[in-house]
Amino acid sequence: MSKSLVSDRKINPGVALDLEKEKNKEPIKGERNILITSALPYVNNIPHLGNIIGSVLSADVFARYSRARRYNTLFICGTDEYGTATETKALEEGISCQELCDKYNVLHTQVYEWFDIEFDYFGRTTTQQQTEISQDIFMKLYKNGFLSEDTLVQLFCEKCQRFLADRYVEGTCPKCGYEDARGDQCDSCGHLLNAIELINPRCKIDGNQPIIRESKHMFLDLATLQKTVEDWVEKTSAEGKWSTNSKTITQSWLKEGLKPRCITRDLKWGTPVPLEDMKEKVFYVWFDAPIGYLSITANYTPHWKKWWKNPDDVKLYQFMGKDNVPFHTVIFPSSLFGTGEDWTMLYHINTTEYLNYENTKFSKSRNIGVFGTDAKDTGITVEVWRYYLISSRPETNDSVFTWKEFIAKNNNELLANLGNFVNRVIKFSASKYNSIVPEFSYDKNEEKEFINEINSLLNNYIETLENVKLRAGLEIAMEISRLGNGYLQESKLDNSLFQNNIEKCSTVIGITINLIYLLSALFSPFMPSTTESICRQLNAPLRDIPDTWTIDILPGHKLGKAEYLFKKIDNKREEEYLNKYGGSKVGKVVESKKKAKKGKNANTTINSESSKITDV
Repeated sequence: MSKSLVSDRKINPGVALDLEKEKNKEPIKGERNILITSALPYVNNIPHLGNIIGSVLSADVFARYSRARRYNTLFICGTDEYGTATETKALEEGISCQELCDKYNVLHTQVYEWFDIEFDYFGRTTTQQQTEISQDIFMKLYKNGFLSEDTLVQLFCEKCQRFLADRYVEGTCPKCGYEDARGDQCDSCGHLLNAIELINPRCKIDGNQPIIRESKHMFLDLATLQKTVEDWVEKTSAEGKWSTNSKTITQSWLKEGLKPRCITRDLKWGTPVPLEDMKEKVFYVWFDAPIGYLSITANYTPHWKKWWKNPDDVKLYQFMGKDNVPFHTVIFPSSLFGTGEDWTMLYHINTTEYLNYENTKFSKSRNIGVFGTDAKDTGITVEVWRYYLISSRPETNDSVFTWKEFIAKNNNELLANLGNFVNRVIKFSASKYNSIVPEFSYDKNEEKEFINEINSLLNNYIETLENVKLRAGLEIAMEISRLGNGYLQESKLDNSLFQNNIEKCSTVIGITINLIYLLSALFSPFMPSTTESICRQLNAPLRDIPDTWTIDILPGHKLGKAEYLFKKIDNKREEEYLNKYGGSKVGKVVESKKKAKKGKNANTTINSESSKITDV
């Protein structure tokens, strides 16, 4: 921003928001301190759109909202790097586990940076702090009598000469009959499993059928901790307004009754178990991984305990897909309760159902779906991706990404609503007022009613986002923009109004310029790059989200130059994107549609059933 433009500003100075990153940020006594985590992504793959909206993007929206409300906010995440998934992928790629982690940590970082995910710190779990904190929690559980040793019957591959950890085993689910269930969980019915329960198990490495052997392991005594967890869940789920699926999943675990759970594994890649007779074993990733939130914070600041051992001053919000829920509402809390220490416990958990792709599942190996690096390659700007994913966020049911809907939301919502409103006002101000905000009043009934209507929606917006209903919050912001367009239409803003009723015209411009400034704040959690463009056009600093809408851009203020917020996407691009990202079955459907349109084959018809895309 040039010095001349800044000197031409006439803006209420109290609204400007300074979002410079602080180092070693700490909770502030007496203020609202928000600690936000998103599920640590596995380091063994590139995240797809479902992964992104399920955790990091949703958490980012709430973190940006919290900062814009001037809450003291810390948002941390990082790659989950230990466990069988990493060993398996490293074997596939023919590199060491550490090399794999280094490679994918960089890829994840790049994807999240492009998606405008603004962590205060993005780390990883392969650190000394992770080892120290995990082992410390383990030893406190051990000394407090919440761990016990038992013999575990495991699958052993004679060809590999190793015990097969859960993810090294596939087989038929004993609950639903799904033939490709993993050794720890069935992706079809969602039940958690022990590998030994699988029907017709097979080694994922070489396909060999494993045999059964015994191995000694450590178990977390969840049964003894159940009453503590139940009381905490009942209280906190109500106070923190947990999402419905979080409560349902947690209650089903508690109702079934908690049982001792094995928290060690016969692996090499993981946090070592600090017991002499188990020095060849490591922690199970689902005991170890949630502790990653603590260790990543410890890598961010040496004063990490001020966040994680401060339940009176800090509220913890956690974001994830529904498959991660029991580990965050039962197992991890049990581990913390068992230490006997005063931890910052989960306050609000926010989960999503699954996002599918064109009625099938994302699959990197089958070239189906849009993955993090693909989004950038399309040339479609990041704010469109963020808008689509949040507006389609699978909050209560599974949702489906479709290119048809994606293009429609850009053209019919972003471009026609918000883009049109901002562009029309900024351009009119430039042509009629030389980009100077005119003298204006807003004491007429029409303006008073309009301001009251906006404030009513603003109140709903804040209440909605305080309850972490992200999709609904975005809808309210779009409704405020629609009201702005409606106000322009009702006021008949055009050359005639300027020539025949300059007082009314100036009022409309003054009101809408200020409404655009409010919208820049309301959209900032969802589309930060759009907010930056709006602020450039207004020649205004980033602003906070206020309790009440007030007139903050004053007469005499010099506006910046108009920019297009969004560009139209040609509907014909749908087929191009389907062919590129749809996989073979989707591609065949598109080709069939082309042939039907051209009439090259009279027998080729596409009806509603034959064009359905099945799971592959």
